[in-house]
Amino acid sequence: MAASRLPMRKLRDVLRLKYDTKLPQRAIARACGLGLGTVTTYLQRATAAGLTWPVPDDLDDAALEARLFTRPTFPPTNDRALPEWLELHVELKKPGVTLMLLWQEYRARHADGYAYSQFCERYRQWARRLKPSMHQVHRAGEKLFVDFSGTRPHLIDPNTGEEIALELFVGVLGASGLIYAEATRSQTLPSWINAHIRMLDYFQGSTAIWVPDNLKSGVTSAHRYEPEINRTYHDLAQHYGAVVIPTRVARPKDKPKVEVSVQIAQRWVLAVLRHQTFFTLVDLNDAIRVRVDAINDRPMKVVGVSRRTLFEQIDRPALKPLPSTRYELAEWTVCRANVFGGVFRYVVQHTRRGPVPSDDRDTCPHN
Repeated sequence: MAASRLPMRKLRDVLRLKYDTKLPQRAIARACGLGLGTVTTYLQRATAAGLTWPVPDDLDDAALEARLFTRPTFPPTNDRALPEWLELHVELKKPGVTLMLLWQEYRARHADGYAYSQFCERYRQWARRLKPSMHQVHRAGEKLFVDFSGTRPHLIDPNTGEEIALELFVGVLGASGLIYAEATRSQTLPSWINAHIRMLDYFQGSTAIWVPDNLKSGVTSAHRYEPEINRTYHDLAQHYGAVVIPTRVARPKDKPKVEVSVQIAQRWVLAVLRHQTFFTLVDLNDAIRVRVDAINDRPMKVVGVSRRTLFEQIDRPALKPLPSTRYELAEWTVCRANVFGGVFRYVVQHTRRGPVPSDDRDTCPHN
């Protein structure tokens, strides 16, 4: 039960039992039929509002509720300098930077500025206006989120006119929010791996952590504590100096950044291109690249700067440089051999060389 919806007579009972009969809070909770947490919350609010027992006679239920649940107002800010919240939010993403450090730098410039507690509270109030994915503080060069879109693009077979369903791969950098998207033939391992390779080429570097969903191409066996990463995908991450930490199963809040980015790609890429007809994957990905660049170059409403600007300021300097050679797709096969009459199993890595598989060869014209 939400505290703000509790009848005021219940509050009066809580105050009376607390301050008149001196009952402990657990006994008050049992006597009033309330949860212990609700009783604790009400007593904390009453203390903050200066209420004990008896309640003043001039406080009717409406006035009592207003006194307890009206949000506190801050004193006028005319005589105090406010920090540049966007600049502070960007700085907070850099390695080692904390609110305490930023407050100390703020007070060094403004000796009569806000105390640390007010500084933090005002920053949190400003941050609440951001989208959930922007509200989370991701360190520069730390995380890369990847997923496939539920809404799918398609091609038209020029011979039959039949629609060919494709997949939309989406990746986003945690700190700057720079987005990458491309259409792939499927969600199979070759498409998944090659999309990552092209995405890292687009970002011109790699983060320390990759955060995929639990699709089979990335995670062989999902587990809350010890997920089994697909061997080829693990090999790819090692090649680029990253580790794979998948989200928990059915926990979209673990990756709000990519959830929002997928939604952006659906609205500002697929929806915009819905009236155009594409016969080849190359042409479709050319059009997708134009739309993605437009998204990354467009100033965001709340912060007032573009994803690409934030990328240049935050993520690019912190990304791991790409290795001198691109990753070569490998397949792992369990083989059997007969030695001295016995049978044992061993694993062989088959490395693909030359062109990528036929189902993915024309995925992107930027190879």
